[in-house]
Amino acid sequence: MNISIGNDHAGPDYKKAIVSFLQDTGHQVTNHGTDVLDSVDYPDFAHPVAQDIAAGNSQLGIVICGSAQGVSMTVNKYEKVRGAVCWSKEIAQLAREHNDANIICIPARFTSIPQAVAMVKTFIDTQFEGGRHSRRVDKIKCS
Repeated sequence: MNISIGNDHAGPDYKKAIVSFLQDTGHQVTNHGTDVLDSVDYPDFAHPVAQDIAAGNSQLGIVICGSAQGVSMTVNKYEKVRGAVCWSKEIAQLAREHNDANIICIPARFTSIPQAVAMVKTFIDTQFEGGRHSRRVDKIKCS
């Protein structure tokens, strides 16, 4: 699967661990994130991930910032993108099953690296349930 990832200065270590996990499990990764701890602007790294999803170049995305709120607000501006702030494996699973989320938004300042990797594994291993949830997801659209 093609997966895009982006992060600001709160997430280089998280990204490194997640990319290693993804590559070890056979996924292809497009890296839009920073590798430095110097302050940067999260939209510069979230927009390219959302664009990859919207254009169909990646099936899933991962964005990381301190709280995950800023990257979530950024990616959710795009049609066909449903970014979900996740802080546990259970939330990641429900975001995929019930909301058909295609970008996981990880709060680096509120989760550990092992938690983040476990959430990503759950997120990519979980499928959308459809059914009654399809009707609800359809209602998210503005047009």
